[in-house]
Order: sequence, then C-alpha cells, then structure tokens
Amino acid sequence: MSRSLDLRNYALVTGAYWADTITDGAIRVLVLFSFHELGYSPFAVASLFLFYEVFGIVTNLVGGWLAARFGLRATLFGGLSTQLVALLMLAVVPASWLVVAYVMVSQALSGIAKDLTKMSAKSAVKLVVPTDAPGALYRWVAVLTGSKNALKGVGFFVGGLLLTVIGFQPALFVLAAIVLSALIVVAVMMRGELGRPDRRARFGQMFSNSRAVNVLAGARIFLFASRDVWFVVGLPVFLRAELGWSFWQVGTFLAVWVIGYGAVQALAPRLMRRRTRARGADPDGTTATWLAFALAAFPAAIAVVLATGLDAGAVIVAGLIAFGVIFALNSAVHSYLILAYADGDRVAMNVGFYYMANAGGRLTGTVLSGALYQWRGLQACLWASVAFVLVAGLLSRMLPARGSTITAAPTAGLRAAHGDTT
Repeated sequence: MSRSLDLRNYALVTGAYWADTITDGAIRVLVLFSFHELGYSPFAVASLFLFYEVFGIVTNLVGGWLAARFGLRATLFGGLSTQLVALLMLAVVPASWLVVAYVMVSQALSGIAKDLTKMSAKSAVKLVVPTDAPGALYRWVAVLTGSKNALKGVGFFVGGLLLTVIGFQPALFVLAAIVLSALIVVAVMMRGELGRPDRRARFGQMFSNSRAVNVLAGARIFLFASRDVWFVVGLPVFLRAELGWSFWQVGTFLAVWVIGYGAVQALAPRLMRRRTRARGADPDGTTATWLAFALAAFPAAIAVVLATGLDAGAVIVAGLIAFGVIFALNSAVHSYLILAYADGDRVAMNVGFYYMANAGGRLTGTVLSGALYQWRGLQACLWASVAFVLVAGLLSRMLPARGSTITAAPTAGLRAAHGDTT
C-alpha cells in the first residue's frame, strides 16, 4: 500500500475515533446526571459504569490480538457498529426499561466500542509516522491523544446541552446519528487495509515480555485511577449536590477542563522541549517519574484547602486546572513511551495490553469515586488520588532512563506485524 493511501486511511480512522469520542463523552454525562436526578446514590451511579470499564479491560486485551490477526480496519468497524448498538439500546426502549442492569449492559457495549476505536487509531500512528524525523513519534502521538481528549470535553458539553434542551432519549438519537455518519463515511472512503493482517498472530503473544512495557502498564493503572477516583463521580456530584450547580454549568465546566487538558497534551512536546532537550530528543522514564511526583501535590493541596472552609467553588476550579496541566503532560509522556517501548512486530498487541491496564485504572478509580464519596465525601476521593499518584511515581522510577535507546524501528516492525516481511 502506498504511503499516501496509508495517510488517507489513517485520517479516516482518526476521524471515526473523534466521532466516537464525542459520543462517548456525551453518553457519560447523560447517564450520570439522569440517574443522579432519579435519586440513585453516588455508588449506584458509579456502578452504572462498572461494565464499561470491565469490558474495556477485556476489549483491550482481545482487541490487540484481533487487530494483529484481522487488521485495524476490522477493529474500527467493530467499534463503530458496537457504539451504534449501545446508543440505540437506550434510545428506543420504554423508560421503564432503563434500570441499572440494562444500562450497565449498554455501557459495557459502549466501553467495548470506545476501546476498539482507540486501539485502532493509536496503533495506526506507528504505521505512518516518519522514521527519519527525530521526535516525530512523540509529536504525532501527542496531537492524536490531545485532540481526542479535547473532543471528549466537547462530548461532555454536548451531553449537558442535549440533556437540558431535548432530554435523555432524544439526545441518544442525535448521538446515534453521529456514529452512523462516521461508519458510512469510513465504509465508503476507506480503501484496502491499514496495515496487513497476520493470520499467524497468537493470543498468547498479547502478554508482553518487555519489562519496560509491563512497568509502564502498572504505572498507567495508578495514574488513571488517581484521576478518575475524584473526577468521574465525586466531583460532578459534589458540584451538583453541594454547590448547587446546574446540569449546564457542570457539563460546561467538565467540558472546558477536558478540552484544555487535551490542548495541553497536544502541546506537550513544545511545552516540555527545554526539559527533554537537556536529556535527549524525547522523554524517558525519568520524565514520567518527576511528573508523577509533581502531580501528587495538587489533589493534596485541594483537600487541605477545602478543609479550611475557603470558597469550595474557587478551590475546585483552580485546583482542577493545575492538576489537569500536570496530568496531561504525564499522560502524553506515557502515550509516547508505550509506542517507543512496543515491540516493532507486535505494536497492536503491546498497545492493547497497555490500554488494558489503562482501563483497569479507570475501573478502580470509577468504583472508588462513588464509594469514597458516599463514605467520606470529596476529600476522601482526593486523598486516594494522592496515594495512587505516588505509587505511579514509584513504578515510573523503574522505567528505562532513556526512552530513545529502546525505541524499535517503527515502520519495518509494523509491516511485519501485519504479514509484510518484504
């Protein structure tokens, strides 16, 4: 396949990923606030997303193998189709069907869809990134990851707006139309495969033999648990129930935060240029370590200041902005390192294994966010965040000090992963 066709297909994969990301963020807000307003406890609301995260773990584990065996095109179509089913499950049924168990099944499908499309898009980066441009992989990954998170913020905004203007189920039809449009565009415009499938790929190869990949996956679990343990349920419920914010205000605030978070991720190579230049062209394990330890200071500071009785709204807004900047830089470094550490001939499998760990962190954070908030409020969630970040920092100390020294040759390796050994 020509490089121009690879780039075209990659653009289609990325566009589909963006469409799925917007709907994923919107669903989260719709489900969260609809069930909170029905009187469900914070822990019960968190449980709605339990299968979303559990099946995200399974999907990333199996999805990497499926992508290596059947190609990224197959996993992309599977992700979009599954998201469409998940949306219609909630949109077309009577309101009496919308009980916890039914919504959990729908969210399980949504989690499968999100992780299939994410794995497809992020694996595709290594196929098309220029191999003769220093730092190109870091920049490309940062832009993709940052744009995804910015659009998830747009999804939060869209979800809050649609819930306010047209209500829960009509909003789901709008989101289904977005996903269906993306599916049609990809089906009509994509030519050939994005990479070539390898029918010899074995499921057992999913589990990495690389110490760097395994340590990074462990750090990722705790890093994302540190965010979701207070951001997913505790924070929005606190803003709504304790501070009296409206759906519109909470949705807009979360949207602006995630958009800004994504922008910082996209700009991470530029923002950290001076720091990384002193150590080499790209970030390494040391970079991930100091960012994690720096991050721990912010939820601790928010918890301490909240206890003094100062204006909670101002403390939350300022603290979350500061937390978001450092977290975004840390996440961008992780997203680069997994591709740098990935075996060239198993990149989709390594990425799937890594994002399985990512989903595990989100699952842990989501469940604890509801449980801790119901038990001791937002401050308990914040102190749990501190503990998780510190563990992520300790694990990051075990990463190679120079990511650039273990980076595989990306293009040749990925060709091998898809059966092209010429």
